[in-house]
Amino acid sequence: MSVADYYAEAKDNWRILLLTVFLLVSAAAIAPGANSETPTALQFGLELSGGTQVRAPLEGKTATGLDFSGVDDVTAFEESVAGELGVPATAVQARPGSGAFEVYDENVSDGAIASALQANGQDVAAADVEGRVTEQTYDTAKRVIETKLAESPDFSGGTVSIQRTPTGDLFLKVEVPGATRDEVLELLNERGLVRVVATFPDQRGNETVVRNVTLFTQDDLQSDVVREDSEGNPYVPVTLTEEAAQNFSQAMRTFGYAEQDGTVCNFEADPENPGYCLVTWKDGQFVSAHGLHPDLSRSFRNDEFGRAFRMNTESIEEARDIRVALQAGALPTDIAIQEGDNLFIESEFAQQFKLFSLITGIVAALAVAAVVFVRYREPRVAAPMVATALAEVFILLGFAASVGLALDLSHIAGFIAVIGTGVDDLVIIADEVLNRGDVKTRRVFQNRFRKAFWVIGVAAITTIIAMAPLTVLSLGDLTGFALVTIVGVLIGVLVTRPAYGDILRALMTQLE
Repeated sequence: MSVADYYAEAKDNWRILLLTVFLLVSAAAIAPGANSETPTALQFGLELSGGTQVRAPLEGKTATGLDFSGVDDVTAFEESVAGELGVPATAVQARPGSGAFEVYDENVSDGAIASALQANGQDVAAADVEGRVTEQTYDTAKRVIETKLAESPDFSGGTVSIQRTPTGDLFLKVEVPGATRDEVLELLNERGLVRVVATFPDQRGNETVVRNVTLFTQDDLQSDVVREDSEGNPYVPVTLTEEAAQNFSQAMRTFGYAEQDGTVCNFEADPENPGYCLVTWKDGQFVSAHGLHPDLSRSFRNDEFGRAFRMNTESIEEARDIRVALQAGALPTDIAIQEGDNLFIESEFAQQFKLFSLITGIVAALAVAAVVFVRYREPRVAAPMVATALAEVFILLGFAASVGLALDLSHIAGFIAVIGTGVDDLVIIADEVLNRGDVKTRRVFQNRFRKAFWVIGVAAITTIIAMAPLTVLSLGDLTGFALVTIVGVLIGVLVTRPAYGDILRALMTQLE
């Protein structure tokens, strides 16, 4: 054959070539990496790998319909309202863009929130306070938890999503394969609020009192990897923002740290007489307390302090926790675990589910193949039909691997549904082509194929329209089922059904 003949053959069967390309790309996506310990690159969700799922709302309340046009300093406004409510400034958040004000404390009443806002010039009533936080807060919480999961090697593969119910309520859904319920709940119950406090004696008249002044929080810090000094003591090297560094240096001079050649800290041994300490706290829990190194004291005294700083800890584990908290940031509010639900699946059960899912898929494929062969009794028609249906499933697996879709039982149900609907469409093609007399020419085949494909296309559009709402509504497993079904229908209509038509044409027609 000449080059022109090969070109004409390829042009005539381009749909089969397209199917081949999709199969090769899918094979590459499913194949494991060079250093992978698993037989494929497919990922599996909780039901097929084991792990924990937690679904819960965030704690807090939101006053809506506010007017911030007269507020010049939003931070000062937040601090003033927080003072009226008797909560720390970190427990409130103003949203000028949406006219909302959030309070991350369930113990504060709606009336108290309204009164505090009224005292700061807002026209608001208790009825304007909703018992939930804004979507922006959920977005922040999602980002923080995703970072925590990514930074923690024990939680690799974990996913976080925001679910909205038909009534408009929002929930955080966290899935962590291979993790126990206690491990995940411990991660979620930690807000990750890190702050460094100057604790020092202060002479007030004839009385000496211990003062505690917050120097900076994680918002002022950029962290690096965990390290150890020459004596094996762990620490987290951090870089302060320009403003935080200036405030830190000024505070060290004002509070007397810089006047000494290094400071002695006795915080753990004698909290009533701690000396001059820098104390690190995380979520209100003590982490470590240390004095200043002489070199650091001199840098403050000579106004030579840069922006680098060490956060000392007592153990490597504490240092890693601090680093994760600094990298992820703090959760804006607590997660109301008690108002949600959680699920834990043992890995042994998950492996059984995976095996049974494989067996179910094989049985479904064999059953469909048997019915097709009994129906047509013609291998030239039935064999390509079954092979095309299986190719569709293989391409769908390649899609799942390429986008990192974690397969669960709902997705397996979608795969089985794709096998059924795919063969159903192929049967429509075969019946339309074969049951109306012999196919003698390509023109006759194409006319019959177009009529069958029109029916298939309308059915595909109907299926997609019916399934589309399930992909955006928070309906649990139905979302995964709908997603796989829609993608399977698109692959079938755009790739596998046309390719089967070309295969059937080549086997059943006599070319003009």
